[in-house]
Amino acid sequence: MTGVLPIGLANSTRVIGNVIHSVKEYIMLVQLHESVPVNIVEKALENFKGRIYQKPPLRSSVKRTIRVKNIYEIEILDHYEKFVLVRVLCDPGTYMRKLAHDLGLILGVGAHMRELRRTRTGPFREDETLVRLQTVSEAVYLWRTSGRDDLLRRAVLPVEVSVAHLPKILVMDTAVDAIAHGADLAAPGVVMLTRDIRTNSKVAIFTLKGELVALGRALKGVEEIAKMEKGIVVKTTRVVMPQGVYPDFWRRRKKGLEVSE
Repeated sequence: MTGVLPIGLANSTRVIGNVIHSVKEYIMLVQLHESVPVNIVEKALENFKGRIYQKPPLRSSVKRTIRVKNIYEIEILDHYEKFVLVRVLCDPGTYMRKLAHDLGLILGVGAHMRELRRTRTGPFREDETLVRLQTVSEAVYLWRTSGRDDLLRRAVLPVEVSVAHLPKILVMDTAVDAIAHGADLAAPGVVMLTRDIRTNSKVAIFTLKGELVALGRALKGVEEIAKMEKGIVVKTTRVVMPQGVYPDFWRRRKKGLEVSE
């Protein structure tokens, strides 16, 4: 398999799991064991849209138990004799070779996966942000030998890009350091939030400058949070920003010192 593989550096490794376990897109070449008209193949693929039951293949790194996965989009890109090129947008952990095998069962002719390319992982796609490992190696060499960092800046993206697909909450400067110490987000610290926040959904917590502070789980939906004046609204699950980047207003309040906003 080839394609998109996000790699985290330094503190960004704390959120890379959130990227890996997000929506995936694949381009798969399926070889049917007998020729089938393309309209029949298209009709068979309709069976895979939505929620499907899938048991991992024999050669897999997970326990072989039946799992429920979602196929959000599936379509034929090209068809030639026994070969079918298919695009699939799905949940993480969906096995494409099992999908190809099951397609062959439905068609009654048998099938297997010949080639696979991952074209999307979460917010990362095959676009102008994609670079090869060779490019990264060259960028690091130029930076070390001549101080040039333009190629390195193109190859290494800010950690904020990795959570572009998540709902977001902007918080006051006075709340940042407390969250960096692992505190949950309380309603008074919220400044702005996106409309796609749902109860129990993952959210990204940002400063007013657009810096990623932490990831968390929303305890309320967007409408409830907007009306709250006190209480916890997000349970912090993964801190990204180092402690001490912002002033420790929370310590000053504990000591009864005056805090100027």
